[in-house]
Amino acid sequence: VQLVESGGGLVQPGGSLRLSCAASGFAFRDYYMSWVRQAPGKGLEWVSEINSGGGSTNYADSVKGRFTASRDNAKNTLYLQMNSLKPEDTALYYCAACHGSWGQGTQVTVSS
Repeated sequence: VQLVESGGGLVQPGGSLRLSCAASGFAFRDYYMSWVRQAPGKGLEWVSEINSGGGSTNYADSVKGRFTASRDNAKNTLYLQMNSLKPEDTALYYCAACHGSWGQGTQVTVSS
């Protein structure tokens, strides 16, 4: 099982980024997937969840209306579109499968 995040980087406040998570080694299309983040010096924060088919999503209040999770089951890839980014969104972002596998994370830094 492997989950590999990409797409992080440095962005100014108000900017956008799209994170990707490439999955392999398991039946991606059968599993709920989540995004979780960890800000510097803080604990893990759940960000979003998407069901196996991609038709249902849930978000933390802190990102609702700004972030959108999606998935392409044909490509075994999970996405997180992040708009209107704020400095408090700065964190290491992980994708996670509901069976317990996590990626290594991709760093998002929001700063002017």
